[in-house]
Amino acid sequence: MKQKSHLRLQPRMSSIFQRHMFCSLRLPGNRRVLIAERPGLWMSDADLEAWARPCREIAQGSLQGKELDYGVFKGSGPFWSEAIITLIEDRDTGQTLAFNVMRLLPVQLGGREEEVLHLGLTMVSPQARGQALTSSLYILTCVLYYFRRQCRPFWISSVSQVPAAVGLVGETFVDVFPGLDRSALPPARHLGLATQIMANHRSAFGVSADAAFREDRFVIEDAYRGGSDHLKKAFGDAPAHRLDAYNRLCSEELDYARGDDFLQIGRANAEAARRILRRRLEGLAGTGFSLQLASLFLSSLVAPLAQWLNPARAQGDLRARGRGKDQGAGGGAA
Repeated sequence: MKQKSHLRLQPRMSSIFQRHMFCSLRLPGNRRVLIAERPGLWMSDADLEAWARPCREIAQGSLQGKELDYGVFKGSGPFWSEAIITLIEDRDTGQTLAFNVMRLLPVQLGGREEEVLHLGLTMVSPQARGQALTSSLYILTCVLYYFRRQCRPFWISSVSQVPAAVGLVGETFVDVFPGLDRSALPPARHLGLATQIMANHRSAFGVSADAAFREDRFVIEDAYRGGSDHLKKAFGDAPAHRLDAYNRLCSEELDYARGDDFLQIGRANAEAARRILRRRLEGLAGTGFSLQLASLFLSSLVAPLAQWLNPARAQGDLRARGRGKDQGAGGGAA
């Protein structure tokens, strides 16, 4: 007998008039993925707690009862208004099997306001490991967010010492630094974004203010102080990538005894979306996924127009001209 999900608030049918992404899709193996964008802006405190609770439970089960103290693991704060939370549930039992928490980080780039999508923390419950859930958590959310943005490119960031995660970012997105070419220097825009992230958004990935940052290779030294303390791994315990080049990159450039991380900066654009759709999402139910993409794309076009034509509604950030002539230019270079 199927059991009811633990979540108080769940998406039913996508609407093109949704202001924020809130959707559900079936995955192979009688699972489903649920995604909520910026829930702190529209969920009640009780609903937020219902979404946060399984994340804490998975973390405690994965870390033998140890607790983390940042982001989704805290009951309040600006995190909730900047987050995109993705859960994977077992449709038979209602149990949450895995989660990913991304965060939209405000930055300045080229004199205009932008947002970097920080890929954040992914964890899979011990009983569900080895089932390729990590790729679904990262990749599905990114491609849906891309269509939600009217297919406009955006910047991404990721902080990790895990070779499998470093390689996943490097293979999926474009213009990623650092990468396998160790002779490459950081591009100016990447360096500018990395500098802002390290100056203003360390709390997004639980790194203390005194952790040193190597700008030549985007390495955060002694990164596991500041909330993420219990995530530190030995190299032998970190999941390997299928390409040994990524395993060598991490083992030779990161000091695992000290607790180093890479900060990767890259872009999601049409090429990244093609890679995702071609390689990573073959198992999704085609009709449901296509309808979800169409709904998200239409919502980004139709909803602002409908709201603009309503004279009783304040326009806010929907105005064509706002804080400057480049208002609404979107995430990064084309």
